[in-house]
Amino acid sequence: CYLLAQEAYDMSGARLALTLCVTKAREGSEADLDALERMFQQLGFESTMKRDPTAQQFQEELEKFQQAMDAREDFVSCAFVVLMAHGVEGRLKGEDEQMVELESLFEVLNNKNCQALKAKPKVYIVQACRGEQRDPGETVGRDDIVMIAKDSPQTIPTYTDTLHVYSTVEGYIAYRNDKEGSCFIQTLVDVFTERRGPILELLTEVTRRMAEAELVQEGKARKVNPEIQSTLRKRLYLQ
Repeated sequence: CYLLAQEAYDMSGARLALTLCVTKAREGSEADLDALERMFQQLGFESTMKRDPTAQQFQEELEKFQQAMDAREDFVSCAFVVLMAHGVEGRLKGEDEQMVELESLFEVLNNKNCQALKAKPKVYIVQACRGEQRDPGETVGRDDIVMIAKDSPQTIPTYTDTLHVYSTVEGYIAYRNDKEGSCFIQTLVDVFTERRGPILELLTEVTRRMAEAELVQEGKARKVNPEIQSTLRKRLYLQ
């Protein structure tokens, strides 16, 4: 039991989620919001959603989220932040057509700025374009990564325990169906609600499903897959 406690995050406390979604000129967004709400409810999250934030409100709402967490007296296990908007690499477009830097949003909940989430998992899900490139796909013809960590560290880096999940890789657009929502959000919700296991394993399944999906845009076949960036130090189980 001791070893398991050291290898996985303690998820016995409050689970909090904040979704900021620009729906303007983003048909299908409501389907994504409905799916996310269903997922957060099933996974036991206290979920807050805000539609059509301006660029400034993206920052303000995230800071309110951080302040509310730090003011809580109960134990917080983890936080999910879902950001959905038009975008380019490193920036999101608010309802007011102004841009907000993703990095400034990510900094709000890091180990330095959010005491409630210090050394606890912070998951960012970003549904937005990261450029204008389109992937037609390639015809298919393991890298093993080993991480070594010291036992019982006295300090932790400022940016650990964070997971960034982007709907597409750098430089490429993200796809969204006007009625059914985005392939990324819908696939992520399906996997997170249907399967059990550590979150990185679930995200691998999301990537597999999206890589196999056949998308058509303007009469042309397209491919898209998410990009996952992790500094998690332990396994994160949602179920």
